[in-house]
Amino acid sequence: MGCSRKLMNSLSFVMLRLLLLFSPTVESSMSSAVVLAICFSMAKTLERYQRSSYGALEVHHPQEHETQRRYQEYLKLKSKVETLQQTQRNILGEKLEHLDINELEQLESQLDSSLRQIRWKKTQQMLDQLSDLQRKEEMLLETNNILRNKLEEINVALQPTWEAREQNAHYSCHPPQSEEYYEKAHSNTLQIGCNSSGLNESREVIGSSAHNVSDFMHGWMT
Repeated sequence: MGCSRKLMNSLSFVMLRLLLLFSPTVESSMSSAVVLAICFSMAKTLERYQRSSYGALEVHHPQEHETQRRYQEYLKLKSKVETLQQTQRNILGEKLEHLDINELEQLESQLDSSLRQIRWKKTQQMLDQLSDLQRKEEMLLETNNILRNKLEEINVALQPTWEAREQNAHYSCHPPQSEEYYEKAHSNTLQIGCNSSGLNESREVIGSSAHNVSDFMHGWMT
């Protein structure tokens, strides 16, 4: 801007010097025409210069305006961040000395509202978990019923095989009557033999006892 002002002053000075130069030496008509031509040329030159200068200013002006707008937004965001940080500290119980009664009551109301929301959210999550557990329980019961039905089908299919095995086991534990009679007779014979040997042993014990008694009486009498 300083350079353009100087240039305009210089051009004005040149025009004034031309007027003074041509007016005393040439005819009035010639000097007027020359002066008008020079003035017209100078005016065109000044117009082009001003257009280019102010055009450049108009090009740079939106950038400056955008920079100023962004700076104002930055200041607003900075103020909001500081306010939020201060509120956070107040919620945590810090920096309370500069608050008055109304501000403390407002802070208490905000905390109560936040606490109610937290409790509601906690209850909602617990209900959701309970619903999910009930759904899983129903799925497990359904799976258990399916497995029980399959087990019953397998038992029905294997029932004939199990009955055949039980019949074979019963036959092996209870042999025919002739073999059973032979085993009983053999057992009775062994028992009779055992009884005879036991009777002989009893007789021997009785004889030994009588012999001892007679020896004792004989010794006492003598």
